[in-house]
Amino acid sequence: MSIPPSPGPHQPQDDPYRPPQPPDPYPRDPFAPPKDPDAHDPHAPHAQGPYPQGPYGPQGHPAGAPGHPANAGHPGHPGYPGPYPQAPYGGAPYPGWGQGYSPYGRPAAVNGLAVAALVLGILCFVPTVGLVLGVVALAQIRKRGERGKGMAVAGAVLSSVGLALWVLALATGGASDFWQGFKDGAAARSGFSLVKGDCFDIPGETFDEEVYDVDEVACSGEHDAEVFATIPLSGSGFPGDDRVGRIADDECFRLRDAYAMDSWALTDEVDVYYLTPTSGSWRAGDREITCVFGPVDDRGTLTGSLRADETTLDADQLAFLKAMAAVDVVLGREPEDSADADLAAGRKWAADTGDVTADQATALGDRAWPAKAGGPVAALAEDMRRSGREWAAAAKATDADAFYEHYETAYAYVDGRTTVTAREALGLATTPPAHDEGSDSGDGGAVGGDGDTGLDV
Repeated sequence: MSIPPSPGPHQPQDDPYRPPQPPDPYPRDPFAPPKDPDAHDPHAPHAQGPYPQGPYGPQGHPAGAPGHPANAGHPGHPGYPGPYPQAPYGGAPYPGWGQGYSPYGRPAAVNGLAVAALVLGILCFVPTVGLVLGVVALAQIRKRGERGKGMAVAGAVLSSVGLALWVLALATGGASDFWQGFKDGAAARSGFSLVKGDCFDIPGETFDEEVYDVDEVACSGEHDAEVFATIPLSGSGFPGDDRVGRIADDECFRLRDAYAMDSWALTDEVDVYYLTPTSGSWRAGDREITCVFGPVDDRGTLTGSLRADETTLDADQLAFLKAMAAVDVVLGREPEDSADADLAAGRKWAADTGDVTADQATALGDRAWPAKAGGPVAALAEDMRRSGREWAAAAKATDADAFYEHYETAYAYVDGRTTVTAREALGLATTPPAHDEGSDSGDGGAVGGDGDTGLDV
């Protein structure tokens, strides 16, 4: 058996009988001086003592370590080193842990006021609030390091522009015009947007007390109603159903004759209705009464337009109807009390009626009429003069009997045969309105139906 040479200073100090060892956890300094072969290598395994160590023997400190005795051996034997040497004091046996991994950096939060300022600036609804929020947001972003500076600036700028526009609108009256237009639009929507001359149908078979919708149709065909007037209402508070009804009664009947000047065309098949606002539609902006013609029979219909005014009549027709309407108006003012109860009131009314009748007879006689209408109108004017003289005589009556004698004679000329002939010559309606059964006289202004029909919308 050969004995390997002693390791030199540049050869590894390996023991051929030592089992393989793991890599040295302590790196060697390549520039350190050569080791003394007799010196104890603190990293080499310790020599086993004469008595084997128990499996869980105590681990001591290296012999000669300051402040610590070597592990005690058995009596009579020197101490033995522990199986793993302990590093000398003053140095850590293992390198300490380095700094751990840092978490990923979180993005800065977006400032909420900046978002709100941008939204308000775009909407331009409350520009002052948007401007204030934008300024506050910029201050918070600078202090907290948050994001959203661009949104805050944009919101402040847009709000400033909006504020300037509001100031300009207030200064020029544009804001009030806008609000008035809004209210007018709401009122038009709630009142079905009906205007004078419109014809419409009401969904359902009959007129009801509550009308929620209408269907506009052509007046040339069959229809349920025709609008002849609209009456605006003022005030902020709803005046009440009774008050609105009284206004409708008075105004609709007054405006009726201005739309349908040929009262003879309004037969006893036609009645007057009106659509009035309710408390609910008033809050929605409805401020209008709509006056309409409708059939007396709630299941009937109208055909063709009843409009007879300056938009549909020629000059001769218009002049004739105005003269006859003046007489109709004064006839309609007859006192409620009879001459037996109040002769003085009857006499005054008869005097007024005589004056108006005579004046209109003169107006008809002095006008140049078309050839086919000249003779009939002249005959009518002469009858009106006779009627005027009878009214004047009634105004001088000394008792009720004398009054009524002249009263009946004067009324015999009203809407008589000469009136029908003149109307026919001018192309107007020739059927007198119902006034007194069995009499050919009338006031020319009577309309069929009870004339007191209100509908809520």
